[in-house]
Amino acid sequence: MAQQYVLAIDQGTTSTRCILFDQRARLAGVAQREHQQRYPRPGWVEQDAMEIWRNVERIVPQALRDSGITADQVAAIGIANQRETTVVWDRRTGVPIRRAIVWQDVRTEELVSELAEKPGAQRIRELCGLPLATYFAAPRLRWLLDNSAGLRDRAERGEVLFGTMETWLIWNLTGGADGGVHLTDVTNASRTLLMNLSTLQWDSELLAFFGIPEAMLPRIQASTAPYGKTSTVVPGIPIAAALGDQHAALFGQTCFARGETKCTYGTGGFLMMNTGSELVRSEHGLLTTIGYQIEREPVYALEGPIAVTGSLVQWIRDNIGLVASAPEIETLAATVEDNGGCYIVPAFSGLYAPHWRSDARGVIVGLTSYITKGHLARAVLEATAWQTREVVDAMNADSGLQARTLRVDGGMTADNLLMRIVADVLDIPVVRPFVAETVSLGAAYAAGLAVGYWPDLEGLRRNWRPAAQWTPRMDPRERADEYENWQRAVALTFGWVRRKNR
Repeated sequence: MAQQYVLAIDQGTTSTRCILFDQRARLAGVAQREHQQRYPRPGWVEQDAMEIWRNVERIVPQALRDSGITADQVAAIGIANQRETTVVWDRRTGVPIRRAIVWQDVRTEELVSELAEKPGAQRIRELCGLPLATYFAAPRLRWLLDNSAGLRDRAERGEVLFGTMETWLIWNLTGGADGGVHLTDVTNASRTLLMNLSTLQWDSELLAFFGIPEAMLPRIQASTAPYGKTSTVVPGIPIAAALGDQHAALFGQTCFARGETKCTYGTGGFLMMNTGSELVRSEHGLLTTIGYQIEREPVYALEGPIAVTGSLVQWIRDNIGLVASAPEIETLAATVEDNGGCYIVPAFSGLYAPHWRSDARGVIVGLTSYITKGHLARAVLEATAWQTREVVDAMNADSGLQARTLRVDGGMTADNLLMRIVADVLDIPVVRPFVAETVSLGAAYAAGLAVGYWPDLEGLRRNWRPAAQWTPRMDPRERADEYENWQRAVALTFGWVRRKNR
């Protein structure tokens, strides 16, 4: 019998990748295509869902062709996706009613403020574990219903469908308008503000609060399940898993025990701690969410999203011109021993966890004539580290657990100086795994488990191998003093945006 593989589709914010893994979690093939980001107005971020689907149609056959692997050697497909990005499309034609609204989009800020004044707003976090914020899908869906002529009537009749990106791809892969399966998994459903975190079903109270017709919503299933088989692109392959990207990274990092914590460093930073079967309601500014669900039992998690990490490096490169390429930030920062008293808080469009302040805007503080380019570069890296510290502290406080190590992945982990700074400010080891593509790997692991390609979670743990580790070396008194300075800098970002008087 020919060797078998598992195929992961990783539909991310800026590109879509297809990666094939063998049983030892080694990459056997990969293909990738970027898609266009559109910014029609300040604060608006959109994508063309059809462009993303066409990219999937291209990269799946390409990955198979380039690796010499045939479709009958693929045991299953798993999908990971950018979460909260909202697509609505016509059930009959399969055409989106307008561009997808991306998770970074803040056009719903005024709507969210209005909803916050409605009776029942205080119940949202209790029911779904999330705060009422522009970050999540329900306000975007409500905005689409309010701002697209006739859409609400069509939604109530079930003529249009809603989904996040995994739902859109599964529907198309299983036939689209010709019998496509309309479903989501619990991790993505948990990011909508519409799913009850205890029942794992759409909540009637939340649907009524947001004014969302249930007829347009996908069916909710476990993260690993027989979703259906592909009828297009490469027909006949089981689609057996779906996970939001950060949940897939938790799974790919094999954080299967309570207290195990990972952070994915990309455009933003996304920390997640496994809290096991316990639904921990945050009192320190975190999100309560589903880590993953295998069969019947959900595994819960605490999450702390950080809006700006890698995008701060991009801003320093593209807007300020401090460096010519992203890797140069490490070289420049290494020319100095410390930040020289300078701190950068990148609240470009507010602060996410643990503050949740949409009125915050970025600041650079502590400037003196002593500050050089090296100090600014160092402050850029430290901004990511201190934001990580804020979230880890909140996780420890909420869970009653203690993060013993931080497993990291994402593009920024190539910056060794940054990883050392993160270890210093957290005062715990930071570990990067051998397989860096943890989002794709998590989707593959979940799909492989569903079809018996991998036998159990312990088998996945045996695949995990550390590639690099950083241990803390910072003096405790210096750590405490620097953290206090960081918190003072954060406080200066609050209140910069005020609502205009009407």
